[in-house]
Amino acid sequence: MGLRALTDIRPFRPNDLPAIVSLWTAAWQATLPSIDFSARQPWLEQHLRALDGAGILILCAVDEADGPRGFATLDLTSGEMDQLAVAPDAFGQGVAGALIEAVKRRAPGRIRLTVNQDNPRAMAFYRRAGFTIVAAGANPHSGLRTWEMAWVTAPASAASPAGG
Repeated sequence: MGLRALTDIRPFRPNDLPAIVSLWTAAWQATLPSIDFSARQPWLEQHLRALDGAGILILCAVDEADGPRGFATLDLTSGEMDQLAVAPDAFGQGVAGALIEAVKRRAPGRIRLTVNQDNPRAMAFYRRAGFTIVAAGANPHSGLRTWEMAWVTAPASAASPAGG
């Protein structure tokens, strides 16, 4: 199967769950192959159902066949982005960038997320997207070191040039 182009970003639908669990597993397995992410699939499925049930926004980047190529979550109250994952065969194709821009448009003026310190690709992506490191931590599941990163909307006055 060849690459399928990203055609839309739309809200999550319950029938997307198997596809996004599968792409999340593949994405993380490609990123951190020393961890068995297939063993975490039941946790993720339950977690995504809980997020959806709590009203957390889940956006899916989909191809021309309406198949998910990536997804992101956003708590519209706190600005917490708990998940962002892209199918490995779509890495470098602009899917993550499209998702982060869609999340920014819906964010309550700020986004906070946690990223593994051992994930330089993600760190570089978030920095390019305007995120800064605000704290260090550790993943409660893996024990891996993490960074908490934040993005804040620039005030309207900062966006316009000074003077006349």
